Amino acid sequence: MEDTTKAGMLPAPTIASLSEILPAEPLLMMGAGPVPIPELVANANRNVINHLGATMSRIISQVKEMSQYVFQTSSPWILGVAGPGSAAMEMAIANLVTRNTKVLCVCNGYFSHRMAEMCQRLGANIEILQSPEKGQVDLDRFVAAMDRFEPDCITIVQGETSNTTFNRQLPQLTSAARKRACITIVDAVCTLSTMPLQMDDWGIDAVITGGQKGLSSIPGVSLVAFSENAWDRIQSRAWTPAHWCLDAKLAENFWHKGSYHYTAPVSGVLALHEALRLICLEGLQARFQRHERCSRALQKGVQAMGLKLFIPEESRLNSVIGIEAPQAVSNRDICATMSEKYQVEISGSFGLPLVRIGQMGEQCRAQNLFRTLHAFGCTMRDLGVTVDIPRGMGELESSLIHSEPG
Repeated sequence: MEDTTKAGMLPAPTIASLSEILPAEPLLMMGAGPVPIPELVANANRNVINHLGATMSRIISQVKEMSQYVFQTSSPWILGVAGPGSAAMEMAIANLVTRNTKVLCVCNGYFSHRMAEMCQRLGANIEILQSPEKGQVDLDRFVAAMDRFEPDCITIVQGETSNTTFNRQLPQLTSAARKRACITIVDAVCTLSTMPLQMDDWGIDAVITGGQKGLSSIPGVSLVAFSENAWDRIQSRAWTPAHWCLDAKLAENFWHKGSYHYTAPVSGVLALHEALRLICLEGLQARFQRHERCSRALQKGVQAMGLKLFIPEESRLNSVIGIEAPQAVSNRDICATMSEKYQVEISGSFGLPLVRIGQMGEQCRAQNLFRTLHAFGCTMRDLGVTVDIPRGMGELESSLIHSEPG
């Protein structure tokens, strides 16, 4: 037994083990992330190897090759980040934006404003182009703002996770930016591998994503892809980013030269490798179809129950579904009841009257949809909201059957 009698030493606390804390039945993670992970990914995450050895070098090479496919880019400049998707976001911004850089920040919600804040903290000259409530950015307004402000860089999200808005015209927006020699930074945290994103064809200079959403990997290991154009700017810059860990030139040492930057999140990289490999095995087109089929079926099931989706269809994100919380109940009560009574986790939002159900990666499986919708309907009933659970479940089943491939 440890001796704690020495003056000045604090006694060791008595802490409950995880087996005593975690629920007996694992929660089904159907919120806005993290998502369930395949067994192969979980198994990979149990391993530790030398982060500078020959085996790791081979794994990193394959991670970059598979990432090129997922990002749809021929650019070799893929970098991993030991951190959340927001760390990848900050790496992209911190290496392309500096003091007095003119940045047009297209804002739909919480995460697009986070990109604007990151630029502002670097001393950039930012202008916010605010989208209408519950709507995507208008192309004409965007072009007019670019021609007036003449930015060096734009930041934009493909899908705004916070309020489930989809910038459907992203290809046209990035094309307009490219014609004006403007660097584009795109947040694809909840969209990469769930819907089309063509980094090269759309002329995007930096795309960021997190492991814990569409990729169905673990939280805390993320990816950023830079175009050749963006990488040339990074290599020729006359300034040094304030963020040492996020300096792309230093990260190049590990991700492209097989040398030391910092101790890599080895287990997480192995998990990411397997997640990317499973995406390559499934194929992007099949994966996109699976996501759209499952998301639309779940949306129809929710509506058939008598509930309303938060965003109009033309601006609605498929990878995270927003559902209006009835006035009689709070989104916090909905989420808590589903978790505690039905062992299904969904998400609230950032001060908005909605709850969010994810449709990313492993969430898009029929068994998960049926369990989630039934738990959601029962929760609403338990909280005193009138819903038609049989009709909703029937609509979900019918939609899945009639949209089956082939």
